[in-house]
Amino acid sequence: MSWPSVPLEHWQPTRDTVHMWTQIVGKTRLALEPQANHWWSSTLYVTARGLSTSLMPYPGGGVEIEFDFNRHELTMTTTDGTIRRMPLVPRTVADFYTEYRSLLDSVGIDVTINTTPNEVPDAIAFDADTVHHQYDAEAMHRFWLSLVDAHRVMTRFRAGFRGKASPVHFFWGGFDLAVTRFSGRPAPRHPGGFRTARTGS
Repeated sequence: MSWPSVPLEHWQPTRDTVHMWTQIVGKTRLALEPQANHWWSSTLYVTARGLSTSLMPYPGGGVEIEFDFNRHELTMTTTDGTIRRMPLVPRTVADFYTEYRSLLDSVGIDVTINTTPNEVPDAIAFDADTVHHQYDAEAMHRFWLSLVDAHRVMTRFRAGFRGKASPVHFFWGGFDLAVTRFSGRPAPRHPGGFRTARTGS
């Protein structure tokens, strides 16, 4: 196993931009999927090309949205065979959001998402964010390869456990890969302060 070198200082502007792009796509899944416990219905998944929503339902069919970090494009594929593509290139979050909404409209998906990013300080609404605009394709490819390696390790870690366990999945809020195993013991009482209303996410 060869872990790619991804020094944060070399690609942080790209990371911050793609973080916002994944939030836009992740919030689409959050809106389309029936809510599952632990927010597992809102995550993305590592694939052989990048990160995917997996198949999401919508009236009349289904749609999958994937970040392809080999060809550096976003693909939107519907169950009726329609495919839309959008290049992943240096561009503002606002520009990405505008074209992304256009792609959704073109395949007949009418979905409302909250345009305020989650879990970041000084959040800028997607349609107003001209601050984040960098995309280093090589660095993004290396980061995706590191996710592939981490996915392999986490899958092995998850497989030996007979209790309840989460999928290996990518949380777009924190921009991180995770897997959770549950001991079955009661959890400590939550201290509060976390708003769980789905419409606010």
